[in-house]
Amino acid sequence: MTAKTLLIAFATTLISCSAEEPDFKPLFDGKTTTGWKNPYTWGEVKVVNGEIHLTGDRKFFLVTEQTYGDFIFEGEILLPQGTANSGFMFRAHAEPNKVFGYQAEVDGDAKRKWSGGLYDEGRRTWFISPIKGNTESEAAFRKRAGDAFKRNDWNTYRITCKGTHIKIEVNGVVTTDIHDDKDARGVIGIQHHGEKGQTYKFRNLRIKELK
Repeated sequence: MTAKTLLIAFATTLISCSAEEPDFKPLFDGKTTTGWKNPYTWGEVKVVNGEIHLTGDRKFFLVTEQTYGDFIFEGEILLPQGTANSGFMFRAHAEPNKVFGYQAEVDGDAKRKWSGGLYDEGRRTWFISPIKGNTESEAAFRKRAGDAFKRNDWNTYRITCKGTHIKIEVNGVVTTDIHDDKDARGVIGIQHHGEKGQTYKFRNLRIKELK
C-alpha cells in the first residue's frame, strides 16, 4: 500500500468517525420494543427487519418508558401510501389512552407541506411554527421547509431541546427554531394517526442527552 493510499484511508476513517457523533444511545435495539410502552388499550406494535411497525384503526402513540429533558433525538420514518400523518412526540406526557405535548409533525399532505412543524398535541395545536390560519406564518414555514420532506421515502428527523430552545430538522433542513417554556421534560413517542389498516414504520431511533 502506497503512502498516498494510506493517507486517503486515514482521512476516510476520520470522516467516518466524526459522522458517527459520539454519546448517542439507541432507543430501539432493532429486535424488541424494550424501553417502550403502548399506553393505549388498542394499537398493534411489531418489530420487522429492524423497524418498529405501528398498525391500527385509531390514533395511538408508542412512548419511551424513560423521560428526557435536554437532548438531541434522531429517528427515521416512512409513511404509508395514501392518506397519512404522523409525528415524533418529545418532552411529552403519557396517561392511560392519552398522550399530549410537543410533536414534530410528519405531514403526508403534499399540498400543505407542514413536515417539521411544531404541533402541540392535545393542547395549543398549531401555535407557533406555523401558526395555523396565519397566512404570513404558513408561508414563512413553507419557505423554510421547502422540499426537505420526501413523501414516499425514509425521512430523518433531528430534534434538539436545550432549555427553552427547540429546533427541528428534516433531512438536514432546519424547519423549526423557536423558544417555548411549556414543557422541560417528558417522553419520546412515535405516532400512528389512525388510518385503518395503515402501517407506519420507524427505525434508527437514538438520543444524545445534553448537560
